[in-house]
Amino acid sequence: MANIRQITAIQSSAVLASTIIGVGVLALPLFAVKAADAGAPLVTLLGMALGYIGLYLITLLGIRFPNQSIVQYSEDIIGRWLAWVGSVAMIAFFAVITALGAREFGEVVVTSVLKNTPLEVTVVVMLALATISSRVNVTTFAYIHNFYFPLLLGPGFLIVALSMKNADMINLQPVWGNDPSGMVPGILTVAALFQGSFVMTLVIPAMRRPDRALQASFWGIFIAGSLYVSIVVAAVGVFGSEEIKHLLWPTLELAKATTLPANVLERLDAAFLAVWVTAVFTTLLSTNYLTIRMTTELFRLKDHNLFATFLLPVIFVMALIPKNIFQMYAVIERVGRIGLAITIAYPGLLFVVALIRKKRGKRPNENAMEPAR
Repeated sequence: MANIRQITAIQSSAVLASTIIGVGVLALPLFAVKAADAGAPLVTLLGMALGYIGLYLITLLGIRFPNQSIVQYSEDIIGRWLAWVGSVAMIAFFAVITALGAREFGEVVVTSVLKNTPLEVTVVVMLALATISSRVNVTTFAYIHNFYFPLLLGPGFLIVALSMKNADMINLQPVWGNDPSGMVPGILTVAALFQGSFVMTLVIPAMRRPDRALQASFWGIFIAGSLYVSIVVAAVGVFGSEEIKHLLWPTLELAKATTLPANVLERLDAAFLAVWVTAVFTTLLSTNYLTIRMTTELFRLKDHNLFATFLLPVIFVMALIPKNIFQMYAVIERVGRIGLAITIAYPGLLFVVALIRKKRGKRPNENAMEPAR
């Protein structure tokens, strides 16, 4: 693919935010409340901070190697064979979270909307849509995210704002929760929802000004994190922590309990689900695109379209492995926590070794006439 630096810092922020805001938004308040009861907003905030550490490391590496993705510059930093092991781990991880995201989408749809539709149909339709949309270059990929970004952000904050009129602030006390001992596992679970920020490793090489990647990363995760924290505050404020423990998808219940002024719409859950489907699509597009592009770069192929088709049945089969929705969420939590070693520890290792070995890629102007990868 031709490397034309067309992506701006604002567009990069939009890609990052729309990738993070995804399928996990429905169960987020439940994860946070299980960890710290009324301290769920604090857990969410700290989880966002931990997620930003991984994004910060990826962004620093991207600025240091502005013409390469992590698969490419990891070979320069730690050697081809060690980098190959790390790249395979990253590819496997993002393939698994793509599968789990599609499965979670299918479970929500067949439970809440299309009750007579087989689970397999909803899963394969979403995966096929993400696969077809992945057959583009990184600039078009960014444009897709930018198109849908306002459709995700506006309704999300609107529902939070309208629901706060039913909130009771006593439900949010104490701020640190009744039993802070469960906060650490909760922070790790919430941080796993921000692992889509790894998409910046593909975006930075296509940015007009890679030196502005840090600002783009901060605003992207700040926007997505603000929405996540706001949703948790609203859910806990309206329902209380004990009630949320009995709700499978608290954010969906929050939308059901929210009305527009003058009762223009008595329930917003239908409209919210339409927005949520878009959020799922943008997230699966990013994780699937990461899987495909990293696989292509690992095998040094010029065109990633082959893997876009080849990986679809593999991811589909993985999506159907969990036996039920409860096992699915148990797997999601476990995989998410393990994945922090890939999205935080591995970039941290690469950055430290790059500093020690004084490894650095060429500046963009040095490669101005070279085709971008």
